Parts: sequence; C-alpha cells; structure tokens
Amino acid sequence: MSFWSAVVAIVAICAFAWVRAQQSRAFGPKTGGDITREPELEREIEQLRKRIAVLERIAIEERGGDRLAREIEALRD
Repeated sequence: MSFWSAVVAIVAICAFAWVRAQQSRAFGPKTGGDITREPELEREIEQLRKRIAVLERIAIEERGGDRLAREIEALRD
C-alpha cells in the first residue's frame, strides 16, 4: 500500500467516525432513557388509567351493565 493510499484510508475512517458521532449526538442514546421524565410519565399513565375507568363506567351504565362489564373483564385477561 502506498503512502497516499494509506492517507486516503485514514481520512475515510476518520470521516466515517465523525459522521457516526454526529448521528449519535443528534439522536441521543439508543438505550436507556431520560430518567428525569419517569415520574412525569408515571403520572400521565395513572391519569390515563383513571380516564379509562371513567369511560368504562359510563359505557356500563348506558348499555346493559352486566354483560358489558363481563366483556371488559374478559378483555383484561
């Protein structure tokens, strides 16, 4: 391998590494997550569960309550 071929290969490797580093910075880590948002997400999940419970109760009260209640419980399993 000539000197200039080695220089081209080194430059190509450095350019590839630089592009990968920029992508990594732009999109953040692929694993893990933002630990600071976990309490916020937990609160949001709890609120959504409460809303679903209210919607289920409304649906059960408006339509033949026993049958619909059994169907909802069956879907949970």
